[in-house]
Amino acid sequence: MTDTLLNHRSVRKYTKEKIDEALLHTILEAGCRASTTGNMQVYSIVATQSQKIKDRLSPCHFNQPMVKNAPVVLTFCADFNRFNKWCRINKAEPGYDNFLSFMTAAIDALLVAQNVCIAAEDKGLGICYLGTTTYMAHQIIDVLNLPVGVVPVTTVTLGWPDEKPEKTDRLPLEAVVHTEVYQDYTAEQIKKVYAPKEALEENKQFVTENKKETLAQVFTDVRYKKNDNEHFSALLLDVLQKQGFMHAQ
Repeated sequence: MTDTLLNHRSVRKYTKEKIDEALLHTILEAGCRASTTGNMQVYSIVATQSQKIKDRLSPCHFNQPMVKNAPVVLTFCADFNRFNKWCRINKAEPGYDNFLSFMTAAIDALLVAQNVCIAAEDKGLGICYLGTTTYMAHQIIDVLNLPVGVVPVTTVTLGWPDEKPEKTDRLPLEAVVHTEVYQDYTAEQIKKVYAPKEALEENKQFVTENKKETLAQVFTDVRYKKNDNEHFSALLLDVLQKQGFMHAQ
């Protein structure tokens, strides 16, 4: 299993071969063995295989080709709808219409998503996380008919690989692991841990193509801009309000 983790790749191209239903069931079952807060399991997984629905989901993910082409698209949702109904059926009034409860459910959903991905890769399947889910949550809610109490938090495409991309670079452990307490970074340490990333030819190309001076500017000025972050933050906060997670105290 350690080898599976160390050899993770984001696979965006898949063969046309379908995933056997028994295999998919096993992978999802493994995912649902993930740890959750209080064993409440306040998450849901929407497994989409219908081409019609995948076509509708595609614009929600900025028309990335793998959404239409992957045999299975998994949308992982923070879900207090089911738990709230169970509470009320059993004469218990839930108090989960708040931001903390959303965070609880979102963490549960992400833990399950990671379990699913590891199980899938261990079986030879390819996966790709889609960070667009929270950007376009409002549209995904409509496409997947998500009720109040349910918010999509991440999406994973799943299929048999039709490519073997290079592994994505990662920062060294010294950049992300702190001993005992957080040790803040000096400018020299920052330069050291980011130097290998900046030295990659593909990243140098990003800088050149975008006519920037540094790789950091590619992130701040092109890929993840302040205006975009603020725009999608406002959309997500509106989603949380409408889906019942922003009750004013």
